[in-house]
Amino acid sequence: MTKAAAKTGVSPTAMVALEQYFPEKQRIIEDSIAYRILPFSMRAFVWLVKSDLGRAWMVRATEKEAPGLWGGMLCRKRYIDEKLTDSVNQINALVNLGAGFDTRAYRLSVLSDMPVWEVDLPENIQSKQVRLCKLFGKVPSHVRLVPIDFDREDLGSVLASHGYSADRRTFFIWEAVTQYLTEAGIRTTFNFLAKAESGSLLVFTYVRKDFLDGRVMYGWEKIYKKYVKNKIWLFGMDPEAWPGFLEGCGWKIVEHLGYEELAERYIKPTGRELASTPVERIIYAEKV
Repeated sequence: MTKAAAKTGVSPTAMVALEQYFPEKQRIIEDSIAYRILPFSMRAFVWLVKSDLGRAWMVRATEKEAPGLWGGMLCRKRYIDEKLTDSVNQINALVNLGAGFDTRAYRLSVLSDMPVWEVDLPENIQSKQVRLCKLFGKVPSHVRLVPIDFDREDLGSVLASHGYSADRRTFFIWEAVTQYLTEAGIRTTFNFLAKAESGSLLVFTYVRKDFLDGRVMYGWEKIYKKYVKNKIWLFGMDPEAWPGFLEGCGWKIVEHLGYEELAERYIKPTGRELASTPVERIIYAEKV
């Protein structure tokens, strides 16, 4: 995983924190912890732009660089929250791969008694540990923070060293991570997931290969130049390639959605006008 990926872990949570200043009926996602878990510099930025004008400016700026990014990011988080909450009686562990400053383990009451492993680059884990200790006095007892480089370390071995056992029926979250990995890192991770307990669940996002290859821009020329040309985003997959790939790893697709479908579910009821993007998609799968 590129070191530049470590710098992206805080931005999605800042967007979620800013979302909390929208009127309740207009919010796409609820998160009472997002603001408090952020490092000081990002909390200060959110505070500065929390007004109606500031929020509108921030959304416009984000959408100008990457149309559909704001709504897509919030929708995917809402979708994962719902799938996780709906399946809590079917699982007995949560593993969040590339957790960044995600707050699910601390704000979803259904997870309060469930063991959670949050896995990320060492610098992200260290920063999050500092913030959790500031918020709660210590890292909550049901959470294990696991530092790893996905491209260079064996995920199964690292998780096992932190108390995780593959015989747990697990909900795996892999949100906004796959594009930062090499193909070897993707295959190594799926080699680990292939050993998951039957009935385990997986939600992950991915970027389309035609965008990574530069064949179709989808209005994301600035993102392509910033992330693809600079070799920060490394991996993409064509949508039709996933069913066979996952089947080979022992997983079957339950849902495979574009963000326009998520927008219909989560943005339309708010009355807000936010674009969606076809660049990123989301898959919900079950281990057979």
